[in-house]
Amino acid sequence: MNLRLPEGLAVLRERPFSFYLAARLLATLAVQMQSVAIGWQVYAFSGRLLDLGLVGLAQFLPFLLLILPAGQVADRCDRRRIISACYAANLLCALLLWALTGLGDGLHSVWPVLAVLTLFGAARAFSMPASQAVLINLVPAARFAQAVAISSSAFHVAVIAGPVLGGLLYLAGIQVVYTAVALLLAVAVTLMLLTGRGRAAASREPASLRSVLEGLRFVFSRPVMLGAISLDLFAVLFGGSTALLPAVARDVLQVDATGLGLLRSAPAAGAALTTALLAVRPIRRRVGLWMFGGVALFGLATLVFGASTRLWLSLAALLLMGSGDMISVYVRHILVQSQTPDAIRGRVSAVSSVFIGASNELGEFESGAAAAWLGLVPSIMVGGLATLGISALWMRLFPTLRQMDGFPPMQAEADGKP
Repeated sequence: MNLRLPEGLAVLRERPFSFYLAARLLATLAVQMQSVAIGWQVYAFSGRLLDLGLVGLAQFLPFLLLILPAGQVADRCDRRRIISACYAANLLCALLLWALTGLGDGLHSVWPVLAVLTLFGAARAFSMPASQAVLINLVPAARFAQAVAISSSAFHVAVIAGPVLGGLLYLAGIQVVYTAVALLLAVAVTLMLLTGRGRAAASREPASLRSVLEGLRFVFSRPVMLGAISLDLFAVLFGGSTALLPAVARDVLQVDATGLGLLRSAPAAGAALTTALLAVRPIRRRVGLWMFGGVALFGLATLVFGASTRLWLSLAALLLMGSGDMISVYVRHILVQSQTPDAIRGRVSAVSSVFIGASNELGEFESGAAAAWLGLVPSIMVGGLATLGISALWMRLFPTLRQMDGFPPMQAEADGKP
């Protein structure tokens, strides 16, 4: 019996893509639940803004060390199996956090958490390039843009629901959250294994330092791609305030873990709404201006968030931050993936992941350090102003990106389909 789907969802008929989509949805849901629990737990027993930054740094350092070799692995091994192994490592992290929390009368030091998050960061280093590079291998080339939109929508649904669910479960106990996370990740591992075995090695180039660095050379040889990736790096590096949400929730807005879950979900809600609009009305003209406009919206919304003392206004600002970020992510993802040959797609995705990882985890450390130095609210305001300044500067540094009217044609692929 053939399942009849609307044309906009026709890509779901691709069995490997459907299993991958379900696995990614559950794994993202689990990670978001875990992030809320860790942030609230660490700030509850520590009360130090810098510790919130260290949570990001612990994930970023192993990520930075391993991401370029991970891109090489993604080009030489089965990307689906790499993702499965990374989900299994995330499952181990959840079990370790569950065990640490249950020892004695609970966790009272940030260092055991940081040790577990180091393993989590290492797994993420291998997962990101494989996940970014595998999507185009799971669907026909004509369905790739549709797969990007649906995959992004599913991702943001999980990022919306995960923090809220994590905050609610936290009320029942921190170990309840980690138990739920472990169960979801176990199912995600199973689903990824059901996608089947893909092509074992896209690259026949011998492993060497030169081949590992091929992704860097490719990105730096294309100003448009370099501008798009680096804009995201510096804008979110200075403007991101996700790490500070536990402090904002408790000290500024005076809400509990459920309120923190709502705050963590709001950017994803804005991104999901924007993704839905992009699926119906995709960006086809003035691509560069749309990307810069998205970053500027992110910066302005950050300023509103920093000035807010009311939950509804903070949620609205975070919603707009997610919307602006999604516009730039949409443009960047299509630019990078559509213009990269499959033989080096893992390594180019690894370079993109370095920039994304730096903007997220390193940005969390920068936010925590800046808040410890400047104060909570001033650090958020300075970050918003920095984002606006970076957007204006990049428009001058990368005029080709600013003037880009439409997406270039997709890189022809001769292989890589399941």
